[in-house]
Amino acid sequence: MNLLLTTASGFENYYSFVLLGVMLLMMYFMVIRPQRTREKQQAEMRASIEVGDGITTIGGIVGRVVSIKDDTLLIETGPDRTKMRIMKMAVQEVEKLDLNANATKEKAEKK
Repeated sequence: MNLLLTTASGFENYYSFVLLGVMLLMMYFMVIRPQRTREKQQAEMRASIEVGDGITTIGGIVGRVVSIKDDTLLIETGPDRTKMRIMKMAVQEVEKLDLNANATKEKAEKK
């Protein structure tokens, strides 16, 4: 009778390890992997910032990029063109400057 109890408890231990492994895999695919993907997209977005692009910072400041240095951006904001230096890490959203759209709009206005 002791032999049956030890094999049953051994199976239960194995089952608990399998269950723990499945939960860790689920956590990886539901939490860790999407977070890494978002971080990678944000890093690419910040690396693609160019002079003239419109940006919105994490704090809600909206402006246009005037110059870029290593990890900082000089932006101008507001009607009086106030200039501010911010870190690239503070950029939440980038609105690319579309020169083709401006040229098309100007041609339509001339006609």
